[in-house]
Amino acid sequence: MAFTERSAAARRAILAAARDSFATTGYEQSTIRSIAAAAGVHSSMVIRYFGSKSELFVATVADEAPVPEVGDLDDFGARFARRFVEYWEGSHCTGPGALLRVAPTHPDHAAQVQAVFDRLIADPVRAALADDPDVERRVALLVATAVGFVYTRHILRLEPIASLPPAALIPALAGTLQAHLTGALDEPPGAGRDQGRGRE
Repeated sequence: MAFTERSAAARRAILAAARDSFATTGYEQSTIRSIAAAAGVHSSMVIRYFGSKSELFVATVADEAPVPEVGDLDDFGARFARRFVEYWEGSHCTGPGALLRVAPTHPDHAAQVQAVFDRLIADPVRAALADDPDVERRVALLVATAVGFVYTRHILRLEPIASLPPAALIPALAGTLQAHLTGALDEPPGAGRDQGRGRE
């Protein structure tokens, strides 16, 4: 959808109001009507621009996407890890964090989590590795690693990961992500220490 300057401003206002509502009120209690009122627009505009509350939630998360453009594959792991860790350490993750807490027991919320991580990780990686026959396996491993990190540190708060400083997490996460993206997937554990492109 092409946006005029006026409609773009309304869309930004809706996203800002939605982000604040999801973070302070929670996903369940937030309504299209209350978000529209906070944004100063009619509720029909929220539906017009975003379709549903679920799609609006995904848009608020993707609007601050922690994933850089895939770009050069050889340093993607490091770039991804830094932005991902910094994103989840920020206070603006209250809304996504709340959704992740209830997702295991609510199938509809789990579908939203899937949509968020598809938007932030799977879609750009699929585009960058369109000719790689292992692209779906790589995407699955990247998403599993990202979700596992968030649950371990921010939801379950398992030690010692929960207490490690971000600077210690970034290089460890970077190596794992890089291996999933460019490493040889069929090597047994401990083999192929070189995490180069692995597909030459």
